Amino acid sequence: MKLHLLDRSSTANTSVTVSQNNYKNFLKVWHFHEELEIVYIIKSTGTRFVGDSIEKFQSGEVVLIGKNVPHMWLNDEVYFEKDSELLAQAVSVHFKDNFVGKEFLSLPEMQPIARLFQKAMQGIKFSKVTDNIKKELKNLNSLDPAIKITRIIEILSQLEKEQNYSLLSSNGFINTFHQTESNRLNTIYEYVYQNFHTPISSKDVANLANMNASAFSRFFKSTHRKSFTRFLNEIRIGFACKMLFENKESITSIAYACGFSNISNFNRQFKIIKGESPSSFLSQHKTNFKY
Repeated sequence: MKLHLLDRSSTANTSVTVSQNNYKNFLKVWHFHEELEIVYIIKSTGTRFVGDSIEKFQSGEVVLIGKNVPHMWLNDEVYFEKDSELLAQAVSVHFKDNFVGKEFLSLPEMQPIARLFQKAMQGIKFSKVTDNIKKELKNLNSLDPAIKITRIIEILSQLEKEQNYSLLSSNGFINTFHQTESNRLNTIYEYVYQNFHTPISSKDVANLANMNASAFSRFFKSTHRKSFTRFLNEIRIGFACKMLFENKESITSIAYACGFSNISNFNRQFKIIKGESPSSFLSQHKTNFKY
């Protein structure tokens, strides 16, 4: 499918735009935009695509999507039937990360929200959002512009405190990394993203970080809560998902292009990370995008 860049900037010259969707179905376009987006599904069902995440969605869910993250909500087939009386109802809030000024995220008080925006680069699904947050999202359009901005900050602050959430897309698909103050980590990230398609050993990366192998292993695992090998495989599989979406290469070609030396290891790691085989993932992708 083709990925589209959409212009979500406000035609009314405002920092925040709020859209109330009340149509027969959601926009059937795989797209991205510079603005972050909060989506509250009031009433609808279907399949949600965020990066390389493919999951069913239902009424009541709240998702925060970072800037330039590909996404789409695709309704179930029944919504597209000629005589269907179903409606897809949702609230979408769009805003840039500097919507209250360039120095917004650098303020000490805004650091929790800055971290929330970093997580949103993978898409965040909040599992148990309070009824109060949902009510505030539904009422945003009725507020004066200045009050709307302060209310958005309040909502973001509340979402940052939510404990029940899941990150949707893999780092590999988004092809970016969270900024960090550690030059050592930045060096590692840059090396991995530039060379993941070639053989990489933890010893090579340890040398790059000026650490011995065992010290590097402890350092990386304490920072990421996963081994370096797992991290590298997630990057490779995420890129593989991107190539499968583009549907330009065979699965075998994609396996080698992503740095795997044999197809059996690729299939095994794909299933460990994505919970299904590459062929199953591709089949689901083709089915869901048949419109």
